[in-house]
Amino acid sequence: MESDAGYGRRSPPVNYFSADFSIRLLLFATSLTGLVVLATSKQTERIRTAAAPFFTVRSAQFDHAPGLIYLMAALAAACGYSVVTLVASATAVRKASPSTKLLLHLIILDAIMAGVVAAATGAGGGVAYIGLKGNSHVNWNKISGVYDTFCRHVASAVGVSLIASIILVLLVILSAYSLYRRAH
Repeated sequence: MESDAGYGRRSPPVNYFSADFSIRLLLFATSLTGLVVLATSKQTERIRTAAAPFFTVRSAQFDHAPGLIYLMAALAAACGYSVVTLVASATAVRKASPSTKLLLHLIILDAIMAGVVAAATGAGGGVAYIGLKGNSHVNWNKISGVYDTFCRHVASAVGVSLIASIILVLLVILSAYSLYRRAH
């Protein structure tokens, strides 16, 4: 005969908020890194123009391209969002079982932030690609040979923001799995 001693008792829900806290800390680090790298991307060079035989001084910086301005704003939003959710995650780590409502809100907000950061990464990547290859159809020259430091900074910021997008997707998956484990 089988024993019914454990039947009807439920174990406490699994708490994944320590992993959530670590991943959110990584999100903060990546978004802040991308923000700093993009903000320090200004480079000034002396360039010979085709119209005149003398040199002119020109600079390249992130606020000259709308795609890079959008990337900067998205990284700043992700950085601020990660700080707010780090506080929520830190308080949830101390509790034995964080609320289901908190998990649902984190899924929704993480998904929205992942979309914003991914779209900004695409916009910044488009600007970086034009700077690297140029566009002969509209007579845009590539600038990576002249503004090499600027292009390296932009490429690094785009790469780091891609990592931040992946981290946000991982946070959505972790929160959804945690919510699923509570239901079953």
